[in-house]
Amino acid sequence: MAGHSKWANIQHRKGRQDAKRGKLFTKLIREITVAAKLGGGEPNANPRLRAAIDNGLSNNMTKDTIDRAIKRGAGGDDSGNVDEIRYEGYGPGGVALIVDTMTDNKNRTVAEIRHVFSKFGGNLGTDGSVSYLFTKIGLISLQNEVDE
Repeated sequence: MAGHSKWANIQHRKGRQDAKRGKLFTKLIREITVAAKLGGGEPNANPRLRAAIDNGLSNNMTKDTIDRAIKRGAGGDDSGNVDEIRYEGYGPGGVALIVDTMTDNKNRTVAEIRHVFSKFGGNLGTDGSVSYLFTKIGLISLQNEVDE
């Protein structure tokens, strides 16, 4: 009876779940690292770090993983240099857009952002080209990726 192996079914399901969890953990580790880098490694004095840690713990991230991410962000470890960068530009129809990113490779990120802008009929501007039009009030977080 081909295709009825219980282990094969578990293996495929576990592979998908592990990939999904790994992607989430990568995102959470980056947020913890950036928060520690910007506001220091003490959660009681850094509300952004406290929120990132709470988010990590609620998603079953181990305390050891969180501590390593804090250490990396606070300057104790230089293996992962993650920066927060803001890109500004105009989208289709002249809509002003600001894109905040976290990246470990600025060149790759700017190329991807420029590609998405041009693919949808927009263009990437210079610093300050659209930021004067905005007042920061909230945050929109998108989960889906752009299909190539």
